[in-house]
Amino acid sequence: MRAPSHSFAQRGLSLVELMVGLAVGLFIVAGSTTLMADQVRESRALVNEARLTQDLRNAGDVITRDLRRAGFWGAAASGVWAAAASGVRPNPYAAIVASASASDVVGLRYSRDATENHAVDRNEQFGFRLRNGVLEMQLGQSNWQALTDAGTLVVTQFNVVPQLRTVDLQAQCVNACAAGAVNCPPRLDLRSLTLRLAARSVADARITRRLSSEVRLRNDAVSGACPI
Repeated sequence: MRAPSHSFAQRGLSLVELMVGLAVGLFIVAGSTTLMADQVRESRALVNEARLTQDLRNAGDVITRDLRRAGFWGAAASGVWAAAASGVRPNPYAAIVASASASDVVGLRYSRDATENHAVDRNEQFGFRLRNGVLEMQLGQSNWQALTDAGTLVVTQFNVVPQLRTVDLQAQCVNACAAGAVNCPPRLDLRSLTLRLAARSVADARITRRLSSEVRLRNDAVSGACPI
């Protein structure tokens, strides 16, 4: 007896199903690409923010450390007044630019002598300034070098605001000062500076950072003397 034959119809994908499948696949690929692009963009923004913050902080640290040295004198004892003292030697390094008002330039001096010569030499003049979006540092007379990288950040603000508090030391003198005396009584000038920095990223101008700090000058300026 002959076995019955069976035929099976084979059916593939229709054109409509193929088009729908391709559309879904393209949609998934497009979504994945957009997500990856967003992650890359966000990662790049975070790197730029971190770099800007770090560079601005490093510049602020360098400026702060140097400002604290302002007025250092190897023979500071020569400028200390005492009761019945006369002829007190003034500190030749005490002067500082931006001592009266806010400025985008600050100049300072401190001694680097192995043996103090009581004179400001060419290599004992320092300072900071903002020029064309770059912070510059003075290392010796007329020797300016870039402190920040113009390819990474543009400095938009460099501001130094001085603050001065004078302490009258008349009470420490044995004798009273004569009327109209210029250098009597002795005075102690307590000096500090407010440093303000701001910058934006070169890679993305929307990324900006600000920094503010108070710098207390360690070398107080002393002037005057008690009457003999």
